[in-house]
Amino acid sequence: GGIPAAVPSRPLRTAAPLSSDFFRELGQTLERMGQTLRDQLPASGRGERGWLPPGTHPDPRPPDEADVVVVGGGVVGWSVAYWLKVLEGRRRRHGMKVIVVERDPMYSRASTVLSAGGIRQQFSLRENIQMSRFSASFLRDINEYLGVPNEPPIDIQFQPSGYLFLASPQNAAALEATVQFQRDEGAQVTLLSPTQLKEKFPWINTEDVAVASYGLEDEGWFDPWTLLNAFRRKAISLGVQSCSGEVRAFVISANYMTPPAPSSARIKYVHVYMPDSLEYQPVACAIVVNAAGAWAGKLLEAEGLPKGLCRPPLPIQPRKRYVFTWHCPNGPGLSCPFLIDTSGAYFRRDGFAGNYLGGMSPSEEEEPDPSDLSVDHDYFQEQIWPRLAQRVPAFESLRVQGSWAGYYDYNTFDQNGVLGPHPQLENLFLAAGFSGHGLQHAPAAGRAVAELVIKGRYETLDLRRLGWDRLVDGEPLQEHGVV
Repeated sequence: GGIPAAVPSRPLRTAAPLSSDFFRELGQTLERMGQTLRDQLPASGRGERGWLPPGTHPDPRPPDEADVVVVGGGVVGWSVAYWLKVLEGRRRRHGMKVIVVERDPMYSRASTVLSAGGIRQQFSLRENIQMSRFSASFLRDINEYLGVPNEPPIDIQFQPSGYLFLASPQNAAALEATVQFQRDEGAQVTLLSPTQLKEKFPWINTEDVAVASYGLEDEGWFDPWTLLNAFRRKAISLGVQSCSGEVRAFVISANYMTPPAPSSARIKYVHVYMPDSLEYQPVACAIVVNAAGAWAGKLLEAEGLPKGLCRPPLPIQPRKRYVFTWHCPNGPGLSCPFLIDTSGAYFRRDGFAGNYLGGMSPSEEEEPDPSDLSVDHDYFQEQIWPRLAQRVPAFESLRVQGSWAGYYDYNTFDQNGVLGPHPQLENLFLAAGFSGHGLQHAPAAGRAVAELVIKGRYETLDLRRLGWDRLVDGEPLQEHGVV
């Protein structure tokens, strides 16, 4: 049968011993991967995390009934749900049944996650300043509010750094008056002359600046995703249910005072359409909260709501806003605040390694098409970069690194949130239209709406002026500090 040929023997290679640094780094990487995976897993009602086979949907079908249906699982919706459970206390034996319906469970288009993450006290409207002050104190003690037993403490990566508003000579008097008003409301804000500005921030070109306002405390930026997740986890640990789907229709019972048109109505059922399916689940409910963000206006045009009862329409539309990131090694550095230029362009530091992010709201005539989240890169080159380089000469040599687009839930009426009960749909409450300051006001707005639902009145902050009446009366509450 022949003798098999000898197999040439190869010398065995021995690997170099692995250093302890390698194992430490590997451990840290695995821990980060594990945390990311844990964040993606839904918390089950019992507070443990359940594993799901790939391809199955994380959230169960909605229940047949709930006390409160919150439409919209962004940070405002989850804040409302959290405060409802906190404020109900132990008064009810079985507790209030609250469900949050979110149509984009991966949050790929969610305003919360795509925002620049800032918080400031520098607003021109009393209610906005008060909500910012409440939220700042909430974020400072976030673990007392949102910490979950046996889970790691929450770190929202807060970067304390003031907002710096620059005013041209024609806007100087208005800025000075606004700062006086902010101080009367308890905000710590200082005014800087061009000379003081140049001393504090030598990298700024002050040539067309008459005065600047700078926040001394409770301002800065943080990680929006961490805050959203913290609200969601805590609410779920308190018994809130989460489900994926889209609310596209309602069933109402109308109160016919003068036939044929009803004068008011109650929502009896919410129809939740399942993801990628024509199926829907009717959910009987006592209260509905519209926290649908940029789509809050569209929700009130849903099937089943009589048009006559939704007058005037809710003036909230999705508006697309770009955020660009860039690198500039000789830029402002660690002293960089959240700067709002006289031109409307803004930027802030992004981490510590010479990275920055920023953008600018377009004029009404230049509003981009909001049907998708594509980014117009020419907008940075033609509109934003010249303004940045004019204000910070070092930015002449910046290098763009990335970009994304997100939505403002833009209130075309007066750029402020609409909070509180709907005048004709008796059991519908609104929490939307923040026009770019929803993330920072979510802790306060969520508490306010929960107070209305549970106690029938505002207790912590009086936000009645942000209600629907101003839409009916045609009297806008103008906020001058919209960025």
